[in-house]
Amino acid sequence: MIALLTLPLNQTWNLETFFPGGSDSPAFAAHLKKLQESIAAFQEQVHKTASPQRVEDTSALAQLIELLQHNVMHIHEADSFVGCLQADNQKDKKAPVLSGQVKSLYAEHLSSLTHFDQILTGVPDQVWAEVLKQEPFKSIAFSLDERRSLANEKLPPEQEALINDLAVDGYHGWSDLYNSTVGQFTMAVEVDGKQVDLSAGQAFNKLHTENREERLDLFERWEQAWTDKEEYCAEALNHLAGFRLQVYKARGWKSIHKEPLAINRMEEKTLNVMWDVIDRNKGIFVDYLNRKAKLLGVDKLAWVDVDAPLGDSSKKISYDEGASLIIDQFKRFSPKLAAFSEDAFEKRWIEAEDRPGKRPGGFCTSFPLAGETRIFMTYGGTLNNVSTLAHELGHGYHQHVMTDMPALAQEYAMNVAETASTFAEMIVADAVVKSASTDDERIVLLEDKIQRAIAFFMNIHARFIFETNFYAERSQGLVSVERLNELMVDAQKLAYKDALSSYHPHFWAAKLHFYATDVPFYNFPYTFGYMFSAGIYARAVQEGASFEDKYISLLRDTGSMNVEELAQKHLGVDLTEPDFWQSAVDMAAQDVKQFMELTEAKVRV
Repeated sequence: MIALLTLPLNQTWNLETFFPGGSDSPAFAAHLKKLQESIAAFQEQVHKTASPQRVEDTSALAQLIELLQHNVMHIHEADSFVGCLQADNQKDKKAPVLSGQVKSLYAEHLSSLTHFDQILTGVPDQVWAEVLKQEPFKSIAFSLDERRSLANEKLPPEQEALINDLAVDGYHGWSDLYNSTVGQFTMAVEVDGKQVDLSAGQAFNKLHTENREERLDLFERWEQAWTDKEEYCAEALNHLAGFRLQVYKARGWKSIHKEPLAINRMEEKTLNVMWDVIDRNKGIFVDYLNRKAKLLGVDKLAWVDVDAPLGDSSKKISYDEGASLIIDQFKRFSPKLAAFSEDAFEKRWIEAEDRPGKRPGGFCTSFPLAGETRIFMTYGGTLNNVSTLAHELGHGYHQHVMTDMPALAQEYAMNVAETASTFAEMIVADAVVKSASTDDERIVLLEDKIQRAIAFFMNIHARFIFETNFYAERSQGLVSVERLNELMVDAQKLAYKDALSSYHPHFWAAKLHFYATDVPFYNFPYTFGYMFSAGIYARAVQEGASFEDKYISLLRDTGSMNVEELAQKHLGVDLTEPDFWQSAVDMAAQDVKQFMELTEAKVRV
């Protein structure tokens, strides 16, 4: 039985347990020094190690892998810490410097891996197959085999190492420029009769006000604020993409989707089938958008209306109430998930305070050495904030159930990472809708749930279309601000089936996902995760409490197989065929049908 939360909860996270002193932490400085020495030791050992096929045993390779996994864990710990520092306080001038140091160490680590990969590729196939049957290789066989296969498609080690070194001040440098630009973002609004400058995260939360005139005015200011930053953003996006394209060209990679598909361990056919099924079923979601427009008293929704609340949204859900709601619903499906979440709240693993100086958005990051996670968001008391909190707790739980596994077996892809988070979100959203006491309350809650389907089927689709088209044009030269705006609006019109009266031209500037250098095409994995989790959720509803251990087994396998194998093993479905994807869309469509029935009388003339 899970104990009740000790209220009130603290809304600021505790980072002192890792490295006391924040960006001035002597312990963190010592961590970086030891990490540098460990990376150097790995590099030295790689160069000393002969190709495994030339030795009778594999002890040298085993020692290398042990040191490699040690470095992976320590790099992750350092990267998570500086990421938290930068998100927590964008005025902290020392945090970006530390981030640069971590990126440099990571580049050295990647450079050493190019030579390590050469050792793997030098092993004959028959010998390699036998090696993977032995421990310590057997438990991380998938990861090692994946490295070996990808290495065969890259440049010689010296060239790949050079790319990694140049990326620190080039590729990653442009991402840093964008983050600095966002850190300087302010938007002036009137709050309680006073002019206040809001950060990007605070300003974004304000866009969801119930008052349409205020909403349109705020959105106009939001667009203008990004217009003021557009040249910096365009510079960063163009050069970041240019670096990526030049690397692909040197490797002989023709498709811009090759790397993101490989990173997400999925086949191109799976991606294409998923988008095709979604696109063929968008009609009912356009009907929903049109119905919402009528409910709001307009002919067509503007971009800023899509996520606007229906009904009275003045009632706020306090942080404590949101936490209790989440844990209560998690308990119904997974007591272990609920227990983990309670720990996260009680032990101050969550940064949720609404204050200036924080970066926008939300994330969950793990500290593998400490065996803990940290969650970042800005909590404003909306139902959407509660969903975000549940979402990030799902991420944290995913990492939690893998803590005892080898480091390389814990490296799961973004698309399956979004599965656990979205599954957690679905538990809360579905339960809240079912518990509604009146039709009006049910409409508001159901609409909030449908908004997530719109986001994954339309908003994320627009991002995918934009990036695909942007990279096609960027391969021919720099893309102007004006053209970026055009590409963005064109993608939004296509993804939303031209169902809106206005769009968001500067979305490419406002969305930090386009500037991420660790995961290219930071978009389609969200939609995959949403739909994949729908299948998992349906199974959980059907099987009840007995599904919890099966769910944990699925999560623990996410770092050890591709998504097609994962789905076949744990769900018995073929992701390269449309059936599974259609069933996932049908689940979301059922919510729309219920919404349409409940609101029919409200729009009758």
